[in-house]
Amino acid sequence: MPPVANTVDGNSPGRELPGLSRVARPSWLIFYGVLGVHMIKNDDGSDKNARMARSSRATGQAQTNAASSVSISVTVNGRQHALTLDPRTTLLDVLREHLDLTGTKKGCDHGQCGACTVLVDGRRVVSCLILAVMHDGASVTTIEGLAKNGTLHPLQQAFIDHDAFQCGYCTPGQICSAAGLIAEDKAKTADEIRELMSGNICRCGAYPNILAAIQQAMRQS
Repeated sequence: MPPVANTVDGNSPGRELPGLSRVARPSWLIFYGVLGVHMIKNDDGSDKNARMARSSRATGQAQTNAASSVSISVTVNGRQHALTLDPRTTLLDVLREHLDLTGTKKGCDHGQCGACTVLVDGRRVVSCLILAVMHDGASVTTIEGLAKNGTLHPLQQAFIDHDAFQCGYCTPGQICSAAGLIAEDKAKTADEIRELMSGNICRCGAYPNILAAIQQAMRQS
């Protein structure tokens, strides 16, 4: 049997390849064809196994999350709430994401700016650093709960009177912190107010007006 001419495009003759016969060429094609089918089958099986593994992990994670959920009861602005939470949930996220009380702001999320300050059992705290499950049964007051019967809290009114804000992002935390400060009854002078309010940052620099507003509310309390 004469050798088959090697071609570039399947039509024009080229240099003959020694040892490559009409029989040999189909044999190689059959070999690679079978190998390819085998690989495709393996890939399909691997993908199926991977999908099953991912599904199993997701189911296990869901079961773990359900098992680790914690039920608590907390009173926020005079209203009691029964909640089932991931134990890692902060008080800030409970207020904003679960109870839709968005007046409390998320600033640095590291307890350094004071924008998330609320009152827990009358004591001012930064809610981004507190796990909600640690305060089962506690009473929480946010900026939304300071006004009574449609009348602004003296601090809220004082902040308006003295224009003690610019962008307003830090204002809820400033007011809640000031309410806690007045309840503590430790600050008597302007320097003491500045010192005990130093955990609440105002990036707009409205500190003189904030000080004046707090002093006005202190005189009225």
